[in-house]
Parts: sequence; structure tokens; C-alpha cells
Amino acid sequence: MKCLLDGGAYDGALALARAHLKAGATLGADKGYDVRDFVEQLHRSGIRAHIARHTRGRRSAIDGRTARATGYAMSQPCRKRIEQGFGWVKTIGGLRKLPLVGIDAVRGWVTWTFAAYNLIRLGGIGQWWDPSPT
Repeated sequence: MKCLLDGGAYDGALALARAHLKAGATLGADKGYDVRDFVEQLHRSGIRAHIARHTRGRRSAIDGRTARATGYAMSQPCRKRIEQGFGWVKTIGGLRKLPLVGIDAVRGWVTWTFAAYNLIRLGGIGQWWDPSPT
């Protein structure tokens, strides 16, 4: 069987997972990683794939048994919460089309944008105000 991972787009993700996760750990990812070869490689490494399932147009690599598990159900809202921050910094923080050039300028913009997002989240957690849902 020809593996998509051989020189493919998922090599980096698989290498990072193997380097930083131990057997029994879970790995959450978006629908782009719902590929049979990638999920099988994670399974062989002993890593549980909590990847968002493709529900339209094609069959998901995440089997029904995994999707029915309590841990999988808990992973999906956590993954969404993490992605909300990146969505916020792209739309509100202006990182989608950054008007700056140069590593130092971009690094500064990114740092300040994530700092602002963290303050907004902290205000919502501390119930100082009700931040808009993003």
C-alpha cells in the first residue's frame, strides 16, 4: 500500500506526534487530518486520534467506536476552543492580511494581538464583562 505520509503533507505532524506524545496520548486535529493513512500511523504509534470527522461527501478515517467514546466527545469542544483564539487574531487582530514586513515587526504584532486576546478571555473568565463569542 502506498502511504500518503511518505514525503507527503502529514510527515511533519506525524514526526511531531511521535517525538512529543507517548503511547496512550490523544491527538486532536481538524478535518484536514482525517486521512486513513495518517490515522493508521497514529494508531500504530499508540496515539489515539481525536480528529474531527468528515461527515459530508466521503467516509471518515475515524471509526464509529472512537467517535462514540466519552473522551472523543470531550476533545471536540476543547479543540474548537483552541481554534477560536486563532480565528479571533486573524479577523479582529488583523493577522489575516498583515500590513507589516519583517520578522521583528510581525513578531511584535503577533505578541500584542495574542496579549489582547488573552486579556479579553481573562475578562470573560473573571466575569468582568461578557466577551463577544468568537
